[in-house]
Amino acid sequence: MPKYLISACLVGENVRYDGQNCLQQKLRQLVIEQRAVIICPEVLGGLSTPRLAAEIVGGNGEDVLCGKAKVLDSAGNDVSNAFIQGAYKALQLAQKHQITHVILKANSPSCGSELIYDGSFSGNKIQGNGVTSALLKQHGFTVITEDQFLQILDI
Repeated sequence: MPKYLISACLVGENVRYDGQNCLQQKLRQLVIEQRAVIICPEVLGGLSTPRLAAEIVGGNGEDVLCGKAKVLDSAGNDVSNAFIQGAYKALQLAQKHQITHVILKANSPSCGSELIYDGSFSGNKIQGNGVTSALLKQHGFTVITEDQFLQILDI
């Protein structure tokens, strides 16, 4: 039976930077059925809720992991270490729980798996992975967005 790793904000936890969530009831059902482990890499990395919005500046999640780019909050503070620590804690949980499917929040600097914001805090998006998505993919996990998962369910 599949075992899911899901962004906590997608199952109704108020862990987004703005203190809100992005509840998707079909994903919450997987938690109710005890088929999912929930994570918020940013909180796992030590960031508070709420917190300033953050974006990857100078690249993507892979670049952050190898020191070529940074994650900055909207005040210009470097929060890269918190994002990297959270990514590694998410990886440990995925491995410990033998996760088969990873569903992470689209566009996030941690969880985005197709598009991320471009670092200008202007709402523009670029192709790329967030820090946690990049690390999980490097370790063989397939990461999809909530929209991709819900499309699969509707087929």
